[in-house]
Amino acid sequence: MDQFNKTIKGIKDRGAAQLFIDGEWRASSGSNELTVVTPHNEETVLTYIEPTTADVDIAVAAARKAFDQGPWPRMSPAERGTYLKKVSDLLMARMPELAEAWTGQVGAVIGFTSKASYQVPGLFKFYGELNDSYPFIEERIGSMGGNKVRVVQEPVGVVAAVTPWNAPLVLLVYKVAAALAAGCTMVCKPSPETPIDAHILAECIKDAGIPAGVFNMLPAGREVGDHLIRHPGVDKISFTGSTAAGKHIAGVASERLARVSLELGGKSAAMILEDADMDHVLKSLVPYSMPITGQVCFSLTRVLVPKSRKAEIVDAYTSAVSKVKVGDPFQADVGMGPLTMQRQLERVQGYIEKGKAEGATLALGGGRPADLNRGFFVEPTVFTDVDPNMTIFKEEIFGPVVSFVDYDNEADMIAKANDTIYGLHGAVYTQDAERGFAVAREYRAGSVTINGMMVDIHMPFGGFKQSGIGRDGGLEGLENYLETKAVYFA
Repeated sequence: MDQFNKTIKGIKDRGAAQLFIDGEWRASSGSNELTVVTPHNEETVLTYIEPTTADVDIAVAAARKAFDQGPWPRMSPAERGTYLKKVSDLLMARMPELAEAWTGQVGAVIGFTSKASYQVPGLFKFYGELNDSYPFIEERIGSMGGNKVRVVQEPVGVVAAVTPWNAPLVLLVYKVAAALAAGCTMVCKPSPETPIDAHILAECIKDAGIPAGVFNMLPAGREVGDHLIRHPGVDKISFTGSTAAGKHIAGVASERLARVSLELGGKSAAMILEDADMDHVLKSLVPYSMPITGQVCFSLTRVLVPKSRKAEIVDAYTSAVSKVKVGDPFQADVGMGPLTMQRQLERVQGYIEKGKAEGATLALGGGRPADLNRGFFVEPTVFTDVDPNMTIFKEEIFGPVVSFVDYDNEADMIAKANDTIYGLHGAVYTQDAERGFAVAREYRAGSVTINGMMVDIHMPFGGFKQSGIGRDGGLEGLENYLETKAVYFA
């Protein structure tokens, strides 16, 4: 926790200057006080003043000027890529801080964050290098007289990036690295509960020499965020968060036809076929059915099992999950930390009670660990005998609660897997990889892993149905922030 404390001290040493606007640290013009709480011990580690709508106006004006008049969108893609690679190097040098900031704010265990935080510099490096080869200008020949046409990919403009608290910097950088590569300028609103690692990002962007106004950062709540997404100076809104909030943002964007991309909720299915090897299944299903204490949109929270193997699979899974140590997320041997905040604990407890009330069988957990009297802890929880009409089958819980659903045959399995408003991710377990691929094609989701769980920053990530619009990551993530222009030579 030493690096986390060092980061907090660095932020406090700036005093009231907690907003990064137009290349400088500035104080909020408001008076509303916000706090950052470590969820494993409920201690307040940082207090700061929330930005106001007036601060948003200043930030958007800075981003607008940087886009309309500044050098960033007018640089060659390779020049922008050089800056992004500098940011990557600076972030890489601060990896221990990034991991501990994630653990300290969210409660994700340090064994996970120490590995997953490498996505942050990795994204800047990936998009920096992609700018060296991506065809921003393509020569074509028109069909009317053989005239020359240049199809140009241009930055969409000023981007409002709004991101959640569960994986705060990774989800922000998916947007920032791609948008900056495209030549956009940005106003970013990280979650007010988890702003600390966004401070580290702003410091690295400043140190890399990216021009003033290109990146602006204001951690704030919903009212300020709503002002940002409604701002006429914003050309595109990029949001990661709940489906309900995504619907609101889509409605706001439609009023002025602002571009929008949304990475939203999920209720992902793990489909275990009859021939699956449970030793292999458990290696990924245990950690990825409840990653970050289940507070991940792609968590494999619905596990579909053949009736003929139901008892065997449930017993193997619950036995493995029961051995996961719950406790202080900074301890290397802990496998699950707390939920991130009190309201999230209350939400998860409510879903557990609803599952019991609606007739699901509680096979494991459901309460608070007996040896933990501080922090927002809940036991890993497993329900069996869950059917598609139950609330815990339908709704995203965002906690360590997994539902087992049995099926009769492959068609029944696919039908139950698709019986959801969501379509973000899924997994298929089978010893026949091609059969797994065939099942993956029938499952309506943006990504599927066969015999495991993978999310690769070099590949597109996003959802079908109410799990979102557009893709983050990969080549498609860059294209999220581009407009296409055809220039004809008559």
